[in-house]
Amino acid sequence: MQKILFISFALMLVFSLPAKAEDKQFIKGNSMKAEGSFEVKLDPAKDEVAPAGRMLINKTYDGDVIGTGVGQMLSKRTESGVAVYSAIEEFVGSIEGKSGSFTLSHYGFMSKETQELKIEIVPGSGAGELASISGSLQIIQSEGKHSYILTYSL
Repeated sequence: MQKILFISFALMLVFSLPAKAEDKQFIKGNSMKAEGSFEVKLDPAKDEVAPAGRMLINKTYDGDVIGTGVGQMLSKRTESGVAVYSAIEEFVGSIEGKSGSFTLSHYGFMSKETQELKIEIVPGSGAGELASISGSLQIIQSEGKHSYILTYSL
């Protein structure tokens, strides 16, 4: 089980491509950027027969986004080093003072040739003052800390 925990955590770190956070600004028409940091706790879930690791995700967001994210992650690494993860995260809180909730879909892939991380707000999943939200989330991992840039439209 510790091996699954290590692989899952390593996947999150590997897929967290370095990025330079820019000042909050309007982008692509009515899109906005929200930035800050988050703490994440991953707890292994027991699945003895499944060929992938499963983790329970608990996040606390600070900055322009205040709230919590809970979800589940599945991950798999092959003997050749190819790795993939997928997760669903439910966010509840506020973005720059607007309260509500939405769902994030995570997808990460890594091989010797390429790596990709894509985290998007599931269309139609917003509620409350975030009912019409759309966008994507970028994770930045630096010096053992996690931060984010949420690019969104309301």
